[in-house]
Amino acid sequence: MLDLDKISALTLAHYNQRADDFREGTRDHDVSQNIGALLRHITGIPPFAILDFGCGPGRDLQVFTGLGHRAVGLEGAERFAQMARTETGCEVWQQDFLKLDLPDQYFDGVFANASLFHVPTQELPRVLRQLHATLKIDGVLFCSNPHGANVEGWNGGRYGAYHDLETWRVGMIQAGFIELEHYYRPQGLPREQQPWLASVWRRVTA
Repeated sequence: MLDLDKISALTLAHYNQRADDFREGTRDHDVSQNIGALLRHITGIPPFAILDFGCGPGRDLQVFTGLGHRAVGLEGAERFAQMARTETGCEVWQQDFLKLDLPDQYFDGVFANASLFHVPTQELPRVLRQLHATLKIDGVLFCSNPHGANVEGWNGGRYGAYHDLETWRVGMIQAGFIELEHYYRPQGLPREQQPWLASVWRRVTA
């Protein structure tokens, strides 16, 4: 049996201790492909209500708000949450991914960029159902995670679960989503040099 409190505590401590270095190291990462993949699948008239799930220091919150959308951040690491509030002026909810408290049918889109892989496999169905529930009907979930051969464990002080596409699909479909698209990143490289699996999903059930 996994010690979920330990997994959360140590993973969040890892990020809190390295918050400044992480912010500087990821500040210039280009995830415009991912942001575009989310936004082009959302139906309706903008501005959209977007949840940046695992918003980190707030880089992508700034992009969403700069595009005119109503972005809310959710972050487990206290230092990241503080940074995101200060740098963006957005509302940022500090919540452990394994202890979520989300409003029902509130968001048009959820942007989970490099965050859901920290959820242990045994807890993933519950977390996906919670994200499903916080989306409006026809809302869209984007997720990007390092993929792997369906293994999980500790990696450099952080807990991670690394799924292949078929396993990820099964979990998403069971949570009530339909697949809109998927791709591997970075663009233009051989598959063995593309560690990130990005996928886009729609909530179609009540």
